[in-house]
Amino acid sequence: MAQTATVHLVRHGEVYNPQKVLYGRLPGFGLSDLGKQMAEGIAEYFGQRAEAGQPVHLLAASPLQRAQETIAPLAARLDLPVITEDRVLEAENAFEGLSNVKRHLRSPRYWPLLRNPFRPSWGEPYKQQVERVLQAVKDLSDRAIAEHGDGAEVVLVSHQLPIWVTRLWAEQRPLWHDPRSRECTLTSVTSLNIGPGGVESVSYAEPNKQLSKQALALPGA
Repeated sequence: MAQTATVHLVRHGEVYNPQKVLYGRLPGFGLSDLGKQMAEGIAEYFGQRAEAGQPVHLLAASPLQRAQETIAPLAARLDLPVITEDRVLEAENAFEGLSNVKRHLRSPRYWPLLRNPFRPSWGEPYKQQVERVLQAVKDLSDRAIAEHGDGAEVVLVSHQLPIWVTRLWAEQRPLWHDPRSRECTLTSVTSLNIGPGGVESVSYAEPNKQLSKQALALPGA
């Protein structure tokens, strides 16, 4: 009998970033006080699900500080180790490290980076992001099933863009998109239901919806 698993892709919490830097993969960007509240909210959300008979069996996160800090309260609550998963790292971005990116885009020196928004030309191709995230999802779901059986669940903390383009792929939608259209708020949960053929369905939840309304609109994800 075919076995299934669910991998919950969780976006990290709000980052402390007063200079509004597009931080991307840069080190040293941890959670703000609000982001830490969000991390506690995620621990409560999955903790309550576990108490209701839907336990999480594996925890994994991007190596970046904000992802590791987001999953830490959940790891403490469930008493589970965290697997560091490089394949769900933030996307590469040529504007990384800049503050006030919109202002920089008015400079001709950056215009060549905008030549192909469908790829996109300023960073890691969307297709490449999807491929690496799906590889991580498959390996983690296979491991969860092997160790815990049918219906095993995984929580994987990542970043907005890799999560969003993976969802677009799973829903058979074009990967190119308007960034303002992304349904992937801070500490939202995009759940991939995995079957014998791969991703079979997707669901979405915002456990920290009220806290997200208080978050600043900052660059980076």
